[in-house]
Formats: sequence, C-alpha cells, structure tokens
Amino acid sequence: MKIPFLDIAAQIRPLRTEIDAAISKVIDSTAFAGGSFVEEFESQFATYCDGPFALGVGSGTEAIWLALLAMGVGHGDEVITVPSTFLATAEAITYTGAKPVFVDIHPQTYTMDPALLSQAITPKTKAIIPVHLLGHPADLQPILHIARQHGIFVVEDACQAHGAEYHGKKTGFLADAGCFSFYPGKNLGAFGEAGAVLTNNPDLHEKIRVLRDHGQIKKYHHTMVGWNCRMDGIQAAVLNVKLPHLDHATQLRRQHATTYNQLFAGLENIITPFQAPWVKHVFHIYAIQVERRDALIQFLAHQGIGTGIHYPIPVHLQEAYRHLDYSQGSFPVSEKTSRQFISLPLYPELTVEQIHTVSQAVKNFLHQSPHA
Repeated sequence: MKIPFLDIAAQIRPLRTEIDAAISKVIDSTAFAGGSFVEEFESQFATYCDGPFALGVGSGTEAIWLALLAMGVGHGDEVITVPSTFLATAEAITYTGAKPVFVDIHPQTYTMDPALLSQAITPKTKAIIPVHLLGHPADLQPILHIARQHGIFVVEDACQAHGAEYHGKKTGFLADAGCFSFYPGKNLGAFGEAGAVLTNNPDLHEKIRVLRDHGQIKKYHHTMVGWNCRMDGIQAAVLNVKLPHLDHATQLRRQHATTYNQLFAGLENIITPFQAPWVKHVFHIYAIQVERRDALIQFLAHQGIGTGIHYPIPVHLQEAYRHLDYSQGSFPVSEKTSRQFISLPLYPELTVEQIHTVSQAVKNFLHQSPHA
C-alpha cells in the first residue's frame, strides 16, 4: 500500500466542480488582481477567525513582512522569534532591515518558550514573532504580558495554524497582527501562493492595505513606498470554496492524530505530539521524535510510505544566517527536534487503514531497532 505524505489531489477531487465554477467566474469578470473575490475572502476569513480586519496578500512571507513594516520595524531594530521554523519567518524580519534574534522553543509544545523571552529583549527590540508551529498555538499570554511591559509589538506567525485555538479563541486576532499562509499544502491551501494579515487595529489595517498596493491610498496617489503584494483573484476564489470545509477537515485531522497517539501509546522510544490543555491543535503536521530518524525514513520509504522533516536545519544554523554568529548548542531544544523530528502522513482524506499501516511500520522499525 502506497501512502503519500500529502495528498492534495484527494482534497480537491470532491470540490472540483465547485472550484471550476468559481475560477470561471473570475475569468469571466477578469478580476485577476485584488477585486471582489479577494474582498469576499477577506470578509469571510476575518469572520471565521472572529475578528474585524483581514487583508489578502501574495504569501505568508509577505504577510509577516508587511505587518512588521506597518509597525515601523526597520534598520537598527531587532525582532525576536524562534529558530525552529521555516526560514520565511526570519526572512521577513531581514527584509525590513531589522535583525532576527532567537529564543529556544519549549520541549513539549515546540513553540516559543516564554521563560526564555525576557533575557533576549534589548532596547532595540521592536517586535516578537511567536510561531504556532505544526498547528499548536504558542503560549501567548505570558509573551504578550512581557511585550506590553516593554512596549513591543507581537505578531502571530499562524501560517500553520488555521483555525487553531488558544484559551477558546482562534489564532489570528490574539496579538497586534496575525499572519497566515495559504500555500497549497496548508490546512487551508490555495492553488498557488497566497497569504493574509489579520489585525484588530484599524490604523494598522490601513497601513498594511496601502503598503500591499504600492503605497497607494487611491490609484496613482502614493503616500508611502510600498510593494506589489496583492492576492490574486483566482486564489481568493479557490479559498472561498475551501473555507467552509475547513472545520470538518480539522476535525478529521484531530481524529487521525488521536488514532496515531493511541497506536503509539506505551512505546518508550518515540515522542508523540503534545497538546497543551489551553489549546486546540489543528495538526498541520503530525511530527514524532525518534533518535534514528534517517533510518526510519528510509525504512518507511521502502514500504511506500511518504514522510517529511520539519525542519532539518534550524534557522540559526543555516548558511544564510551565519553572520548572526550563533553556533551549535545555542538553542538545544530546537537543535534536538531538528535531528529527531519525522513528520508522518496526516491529512483529512487519510483512512484508518492507512494510519494503522503507517503506525505498524513505525512499530516494526522500532522493534527491529530497539535503540531507535
């Protein structure tokens, strides 16, 4: 039985007729860049996340970048985030002219450890970006408390956390801004690149709206230097079709994660995902930790089971950020997870039979290699 790590085609198949019709409407109206389809999605996604303002942009990276720019982050500033994330989080900081500063993650939630945050703050710190990694929200209350004491902005990197909840509230409107990616493989994925910025602040909303459209308050009237970061109409149309199905898809993800956890229960040489009591995880990724990760990947591949790694090199050890002068050992928890994480297949269309097949294959490997 071949089991892919991700099966986007299976997700699209039952929605194909509706998606084709939505795309046809965009073509017929020629509303390709911005326009009514984007406005409809912005309204629907803001409502879904229980807040007032959402702005569609070209990617999750642009979402973070524009949010920081609108907050006045620039040259000479520092922005704190975690090294256990996709490089885009740090890239967005770099492209404002600011310096990324890292704090390690909590060993259970894999998100920013609030206990380590204060020591990373300097007079140059302008913003903090907690990452809701793998679909588990960061512990925002202590992070926000520390930030407010220092007058620092907080931006949620919610690019993997569509519909996740923290203390009963959805991610996106929990801080000064929330940033989402709709890359095709996300829990809510477009047919290409797309993203969104959410905020409760009308002034921040207006600044981002102007920045994403060449700094225009209206056509040919530029009040600032912006960039072209508009969402495409076709991407918005696809997202408008998919959004009403997100909660059901999330429910299935949670059920599949629970099944995996039950099947792996009692195994001492495997660490399964943790869910803090104050969150509702959306399991964008189901990542386990084992010591002989590469051997397990090869073992599963020989049986037709796809896997992933999120992420094999933490940002502080990437060649692109060597100039920051971090070294091996700077962030031990992030470095350990980078060596031990293996992401197993988990998507709504996965069957119980497939989950049992994957889990049994993992168990077989662990029994053959008891020190895995």
